[in-house]
Amino acid sequence: MPFIISSKFTSHKNSIKGFVDVFKSEGTLFVQGSRNTIKLFKLDDKTVNIKAFKSPNLINKVAYKYFRKSKARRSFEYASILIKKGIGTPEPVAYYENFDFIGLNDSYYVCEHLECDLTYRELVETDYPDSENILRQFTRFTYDMHEKGIEFLDHSPGNTLIVNNGNGNYSFYLVDLNRMKFHESLDFKARMKNLSKITPREDMIAIMSNEYALLSGEEESKVFELMWKLTQDFQYRFYRKKRIKKRLKFWKK
Repeated sequence: MPFIISSKFTSHKNSIKGFVDVFKSEGTLFVQGSRNTIKLFKLDDKTVNIKAFKSPNLINKVAYKYFRKSKARRSFEYASILIKKGIGTPEPVAYYENFDFIGLNDSYYVCEHLECDLTYRELVETDYPDSENILRQFTRFTYDMHEKGIEFLDHSPGNTLIVNNGNGNYSFYLVDLNRMKFHESLDFKARMKNLSKITPREDMIAIMSNEYALLSGEEESKVFELMWKLTQDFQYRFYRKKRIKKRLKFWKK
């Protein structure tokens, strides 16, 4: 039953393990999703955020025991890499895996809870104040991530937490980290594709393209055209998948 904890929190190992043990019956519910559940627990003057991943199917039970790292372990390891590379993410605390003779039963990722002012989603769905400034700073954050060879495969609206530091300055933190790749370098198309899930709005793409061109030295028209094309391609696939799922549900009735 691996329970791996960050060196910063070894003095709290018993408390954190205790939170995992009582996860189903205690803690403050923060997110109840169809796949994962997140609860909050108080640890001295801090709040820790514990994410319980959905129990895997039989094939994945075996795969996570013998062939692949669990989502909890990947989240912990990737968060640790991001911190070392200077990319914002809530401080990783621990991960826990519960195995039986077949494979993985359940797993948990523990990190410090971060109180944010908004996520990128609010920029997409509302007329948020200071949005252009935030978009440009977000683009600089993403460019820095790309320059460091980080490909965040779930770079989508709900997975970037934004903290308002005052005086027009913002900090950005990535969450839902179990799907990432690390490279020596990222080519131009890979960088643009990495931004294709972030917003369906052309006006936001135009602002981000302008800022990314200033940072990278690429022509603005080239950045915009590819970023917008890949965004449209992603939106087409996304809604086609939703239509197919809807039809399948109708046929099952």
